[in-house]
Amino acid sequence: MGRSFASRVSHPRLKWVVLVLWLVVAAVSAPLAGALTDEQENDVAAWLPSEAESTRALQLQTELGSDPDLIPAVVVYERASGLTPEDTAAVESDVAAFGRLEALDGTVVGPLPAEDGQALQLVVPLNVGADGWEQIAPVVDGIRAEASEGPDGLSAYVTGPAGSAADQTEAFAGIDGTLLFAALGVVVLILLVTYRSPVLWVLPIFSAVIALFVSQAVITLLARHADLTVNAQSASILTVLVVGAGTDYALLLVARYREELRLHTDRHEAMTEAVHRAGPAVLASGGTVVLGMLCLVVADMNSTAGLGPVAAIGVAVTLCVLMTLLPALLVICGRWVFWPVRPTFGSAEPSATGLWARVGARIAPRPRATWVVTAALLLAACAGTLLLQPSGLTQAESFRGTPESIEGDAVAARHFPASAGNPVYVLTTAGSAEEVAATTGATEGIAATRPPQVVGDRALVEASLTDRFDSEAAYATVERLRTALDDAGDGAALVGGNTALNLDVQDASQRDNVVIIPLIMLVVLVVLGLLLRALVAPVLLIATVVLSYGAALGLSALVFDWTLGVTATDSSFPLFVFVFLVALGIDYNIFLMTRVREEAVDHGTRRAALIGLAATGGVITSAGLVLAATFAVLGTLPLTFLTQLGIAVALGVLLDTIVVRSVLVTALTLDLGRRMWWPSRLARRPQEDDAPVREDTRVRASARR
Repeated sequence: MGRSFASRVSHPRLKWVVLVLWLVVAAVSAPLAGALTDEQENDVAAWLPSEAESTRALQLQTELGSDPDLIPAVVVYERASGLTPEDTAAVESDVAAFGRLEALDGTVVGPLPAEDGQALQLVVPLNVGADGWEQIAPVVDGIRAEASEGPDGLSAYVTGPAGSAADQTEAFAGIDGTLLFAALGVVVLILLVTYRSPVLWVLPIFSAVIALFVSQAVITLLARHADLTVNAQSASILTVLVVGAGTDYALLLVARYREELRLHTDRHEAMTEAVHRAGPAVLASGGTVVLGMLCLVVADMNSTAGLGPVAAIGVAVTLCVLMTLLPALLVICGRWVFWPVRPTFGSAEPSATGLWARVGARIAPRPRATWVVTAALLLAACAGTLLLQPSGLTQAESFRGTPESIEGDAVAARHFPASAGNPVYVLTTAGSAEEVAATTGATEGIAATRPPQVVGDRALVEASLTDRFDSEAAYATVERLRTALDDAGDGAALVGGNTALNLDVQDASQRDNVVIIPLIMLVVLVVLGLLLRALVAPVLLIATVVLSYGAALGLSALVFDWTLGVTATDSSFPLFVFVFLVALGIDYNIFLMTRVREEAVDHGTRRAALIGLAATGGVITSAGLVLAATFAVLGTLPLTFLTQLGIAVALGVLLDTIVVRSVLVTALTLDLGRRMWWPSRLARRPQEDDAPVREDTRVRASARR
């Protein structure tokens, strides 16, 4: 980064301008940041692949007059010893009460008796409008309260699409505040341990919070005026990403600043040098994350494609704040902010004889054996991926606990057809309606069909499944039905409904995995190549990233099995883990290898590898702990996907910082020496690193040139 920029953010007078400017921006941003929840789109269309057959079927249903905001609640009553007349009377009373609901759209269907005489079922069609995500929970809570007032011994459950939507809404309720405070709490704790200062941690946290408010404000404006898609999931990930990445960048900058304070009497000069030296690595790291996240825009899944710009904006804003506001704050406060361990001019650099200097000395005599053994252990950890089943989570598996909608669904499955409230919809032309209806009814896995509903030149055929709507058997039925309908009528029938939607989501996610993962790898490879001006080092670094990713997935699968009892994952899980591990983990690659290259100019590559490890090992480990802890906070949420994502990313980041970056990459650099920089001129320079580094070599931080 140019010295002119570095000198401005730490200028004795301009530092105050920078501070005031960001305080004004934060004050303006706060109301907009608070409005982000109102701009979220959590309806079905905001998540679905836009060109999928089920999505097109949903659009045609709307054109036929079917309201996309219509969502049925299934109310199930059960008495294991058999229903009594009092039970039936109470249910009839509920039917009358539900018929007066303001959100009712149509008529209450039922009560439908079970053949075993132990249960009754109602279907209550609800319509709470386009803001259904926010409004459905109170309506369902009211239905649950009414249904629970029956005779003693009569159990009542509200399930179906409305019950599930209400439980998901309540799972996300207050999620932004919970995540923010939990993430800040663990970050503060780690910063206290890292800095051993009761004051210094305030500055990175303050900067990260400013970055979060500003990024949320920018995203709110783009959602309002530029059709940016934001949902509860991407908003939650934004919070964790900005706090984690922001603190990471702060750690890298503060570490270099503290190092420079020992070499300069004036703190403004020290910050200028710190920003000049560490700035390019921080910007390259953040820029790589931004580019990696933007790769998500090519996803078929709308929810995945929407996450890309949201995350990229968050990281870009965080970079701006951390490279301007934090330097200004640090020089405003002065050296005392590091109390009680103040870095004074001329004092010894502790990293020169610290833990990672000793680790480097252990690796140096046998680098090849070190990287071979380390790689073998990581490959062994990859074997755990055989347990993963990224074919999607069932509705019951998607919650970590057992909310009422899941209990009710299990009760309904014992007494009634499995797909109540989740029919299959077939959209066709009026002329093909009868043939399509007959073909649908004759398909294996279809329990029954209703007569075609014809509107103009279009027709809708509704069918029920014999299996649970989110089961593999139900997905197989949809696939058979689509194949059969290719030869029915005009061959243009479309199959929709929740089962078809889930199936198309799985297919789109698998396609996104195949397309986006290689694209991100290519982007990262290009960035590393330009930054390090080499080919060998970037290729090896990408290989270590992939190895770390596989090991993280393998270990995560074991953790899921032991702690959650679920080895299935969402179809998008491999992609999300890859995005966060590679895009964020590359930070540590960049910070380590740019320092090694900087030192290699004067000291040779092998000695530079030890200097780089000694100087950056501590801060990289601290940064990894911060990022791992912030993502682990996702594990506090009651949703399986976010819990699994948090666990996998946390494990992967720890592996990346403690094992891959500090041991594997260092050992590879020591083994290859200057060949790491091929084909740049640095690879052809005669250097003293042609000879192996002795075990008793003492590593010290290099003096500033």
